[in-house]
Amino acid sequence: MITNSQNYKTLGIENNCGEQSTLEVSRQKLREQTLSRFKFVRTCVLARELCLLVRSNRVALEKNDVRECCLLISELCKDSGCLEQSELCKKAVEALNENEEEYLEDCQQSCLKCGEAKNPVNKKNTYVA
Repeated sequence: MITNSQNYKTLGIENNCGEQSTLEVSRQKLREQTLSRFKFVRTCVLARELCLLVRSNRVALEKNDVRECCLLISELCKDSGCLEQSELCKKAVEALNENEEEYLEDCQQSCLKCGEAKNPVNKKNTYVA
């Protein structure tokens, strides 16, 4: 038995006018937006949150902890397309053992150039059942 919701493009069937169902077009747009947002949160937002966590608790972390965390953050930045920030983060990791001031400067530059810092996520109090 085919239901009304299955009667349109979800099954590859066009409506009587030969046009795509508006519902299906809207669903596709919503799907693309959702997947794009998911990727953004999975990479950029996560990288920013982890970076802030490391920077605010750096005193409690050992250098190898910071190195491991920053390399992961650098990869997340790279995955989200922020190559300059990723390279600065990597450069900071390389300077970690040799020059603390250079590490802090590179880390700061990476954070200042972060797109997530310029356009923070609007956190909504949305209830989803």
